[in-house]
Amino acid sequence: MRHRKINEGIVQAGPMRLAYRHAPSAAVEYCGAVVLAGSRNDGPAAPGLAHFVEHTIFKGTQRRSSWHINNRMERVGGELNAYTTKEETIVYTAAPAGNLNRSFDLIADLCMSSRFPDAELDKERDVVADEINSYLDMPSDAVFDDFEDLLFAGTTLGHNILGNTEALATFDSRLCRQYLSDWYTAPNMAIFYYGSATPARVAKTVESAFAGISVREPERPAETIAKRSTFDICRERGIHQAHTVMGCLTAGAMSDERFALALLTNILGGPGMNSRLNISLRERRGLVYSVDASASLFTDCGEFAVYFGCDPGDVDRCKDLVNHEIADMASHPLTERALAAAKKQYIGQLAVAGDNRENSAIALGRAARLYGHISTAEQTASAIEAITADQLADTAKKISQLSTLTLR
Repeated sequence: MRHRKINEGIVQAGPMRLAYRHAPSAAVEYCGAVVLAGSRNDGPAAPGLAHFVEHTIFKGTQRRSSWHINNRMERVGGELNAYTTKEETIVYTAAPAGNLNRSFDLIADLCMSSRFPDAELDKERDVVADEINSYLDMPSDAVFDDFEDLLFAGTTLGHNILGNTEALATFDSRLCRQYLSDWYTAPNMAIFYYGSATPARVAKTVESAFAGISVREPERPAETIAKRSTFDICRERGIHQAHTVMGCLTAGAMSDERFALALLTNILGGPGMNSRLNISLRERRGLVYSVDASASLFTDCGEFAVYFGCDPGDVDRCKDLVNHEIADMASHPLTERALAAAKKQYIGQLAVAGDNRENSAIALGRAARLYGHISTAEQTASAIEAITADQLADTAKKISQLSTLTLR
């Protein structure tokens, strides 16, 4: 049996930028919107507002009650979901093929016409407050937020996505509607689709659904994220395990350095059990239950971080081992054979991750909004294959001065 070819691209659908992947035999279709607005856009007096708006756009529109919104996709066996990051809000559906109109009609209604009724906001306020308090009970997660608060202190990136209960109590319908009006505009969004419908049909559906959306470009205050002096802080929380994050600022999502940083991060502490930090801290010495490295890239800067959880008495030793591995990568470029093996492993991991259609669909929209084009798997692999050992060593040198925060 011959499989029909999958193709992808970006087209204009009225005022909206649409990224699509046409998979003719797909039984499920993913529809969504990427808004370039997250906790970074909360405003100094309203930390957590973007996340709260994401929660409450489901609470009623000009055309639908919260009950109708909650049942719109579920009645056909589908799902409606959303999440917020530092710089983005994603609203999307997953449903059986054939629900294209239903999906985009609902998504557009939420993004354009949410009413934020006060009675519903009060109920959701309790839900979000519980989320904030529950999150604080998980030190392995909370340490990342505390670390970023220090790393990005004084900038719009320097606060928790969830915000705090004091600010949460001030959020009202007027403020939420203003946030929607300010940021959920056509120039600040990208639409994505992954499914069996033809690109022409999807574009026509999106154009109709989002007719009348604001085409105003949001005002973004200019900001420079500067490196600050390193810090080494320990905060006592009275917990049995020490949770440590070590990290630093890096180049951002628009930099050509992002590929070398991604490969380096994967070598040091990626998901493979053969990552250098896992072998050094866990396999050889049994010091940690888990250790990993990550790179979070924003539009104008990035963050490299290493996390490990260990016995409080082993923190300093683990920190020394992390620094040693990074220093070794900086001073001893990989051999040709080791570099080729690292590239092969990382490209293979990307291929496995790309098999998740929901994540792939969201990635389409994020690429369209951020870069204005979609890189194929082959193009990404070529960019990784082009990385030299010296480039990798140079990237390691740039992240060698790590700040540290430990909760214990």
